[in-house]
Amino acid sequence: MRVAVLGAGAVGARAARQLASTDEVDQLVVADLQPGVADAVARAIDEPDRIVARGLDDWCNGADVGVLAVPYGHRAWAERLLEQGSHVVSVIDDVDEVGALLGLDAEARVRERSVLVGAGFAPGLTCVLAAHAATTFDEVDEVHVAKVGTAGPACARAHHRALNGEAMDWRGGAWQRRRAGSGRELCWFPDPVGGHDCYRAALPDAQLLVGAFPHAERITARMGATRRDRLTTGLPMLRKPHPEGTIGAVRVELRGRRGGARDVAVLGAMDRPGVAAGCVAAVAALWAGDGRVLRSGAAGLAEMVAPVPFLAELARRGVRAAVFDGVPA
Repeated sequence: MRVAVLGAGAVGARAARQLASTDEVDQLVVADLQPGVADAVARAIDEPDRIVARGLDDWCNGADVGVLAVPYGHRAWAERLLEQGSHVVSVIDDVDEVGALLGLDAEARVRERSVLVGAGFAPGLTCVLAAHAATTFDEVDEVHVAKVGTAGPACARAHHRALNGEAMDWRGGAWQRRRAGSGRELCWFPDPVGGHDCYRAALPDAQLLVGAFPHAERITARMGATRRDRLTTGLPMLRKPHPEGTIGAVRVELRGRRGGARDVAVLGAMDRPGVAAGCVAAVAALWAGDGRVLRSGAAGLAEMVAPVPFLAELARRGVRAAVFDGVPA
């Protein structure tokens, strides 16, 4: 299998390392928008026979799968990959970019290729957790996603912008736009992250989950933010983002019916967001290349992968999920 990764930041570099450690990958190409960054990642992996750095002109030539881990422009890169017959994996978490990628569904189906959208920590792992939890319900009425933490600088900037936009909630079969930064809710994440105040934000999670849960009454997404985050969201970032964030976490809550009674399931995960997102993207790329995705077209992971084996592979690579059972540790 030949895989090409565009973007060698906190997420792309981790995805490249995960792919390089997989025997099924015969050739791995790494490229980046900034000169020299991809070369540094390729040298660090140090397998010159299999891992090479290329420029933007030919980075994806001959690739079976292309992984997009750059902060913008995913639609144009995805079109190029589809035209040459490649599958696409995107880690983007921007509302407009996700919408543009989902618009490639018809083209991808015609070409019998898959575009896996939002294949990171959140969205991405959260979509798989939601799909897994849904198998224990007879009917799912609500899906609520929350996240805390950021990966690299691009992720931190996206977090900053998301609090200044419009949140999109799915309610009663229609989209409702809400002001970002509103709707504070205390969400509990796996230890040691614990409880964090989370707010509505311009997040694409509901866009990706509505296809998997078309009959759900409510689908929402929130993210952790401090008071300073909310007060300064309309301003330029006051300080340069760190090369990589600290420990983060995700939480997925489903509400619905089991038998004749209503019930709730809460799943989560705790990890460094860049590490977890890179692992999810790498496994998604391997599944696309092996033909293990559930269908062609463009969609989130909740519609594209079987959750149990996907989560098992993530666990084997060190990214583990947890189930809240209501019992204190």
